[in-house]
Amino acid sequence: MARTTGTKTLPETYFALVRQFPLTHVRDDDHLDAAQTMIDRLLKEDREEGAEAYLDALTDLVEIYEDKHVLIPDASEADVLRELMASNRLSQTQLAKAVGITQSTISAVWNGSRSLTKEQVVKLGAFFHISPAAFLAG
Repeated sequence: MARTTGTKTLPETYFALVRQFPLTHVRDDDHLDAAQTMIDRLLKEDREEGAEAYLDALTDLVEIYEDKHVLIPDASEADVLRELMASNRLSQTQLAKAVGITQSTISAVWNGSRSLTKEQVVKLGAFFHISPAAFLAG
């Protein structure tokens, strides 16, 4: 059975999920943990339209709470570089050859003992198809 809300008809599964975990503003960190548990559960399931609509709404509520209450520290350029290399399955040597930055420089940045120059940030941004700003904290 489906119900109409405003101009959209939602499947009963949406309302069943609302009964399990009501869609309200996240009140505190315990409520956030419970919401995240529900999100994690839904992400592991094959979702139909009602569950997808519910997941979207719950995710929005979590995001609103986190924007106001959860401080997420900026990633260092070393963290960004390590993550990009790992997700693209690149070694330091492979990246060095691809972008024209010495392997020793990449190693020093990787270990946090050296910072990237503006030119290197631009090269890496272009190579990974991201904004060079991704390497800048703040």
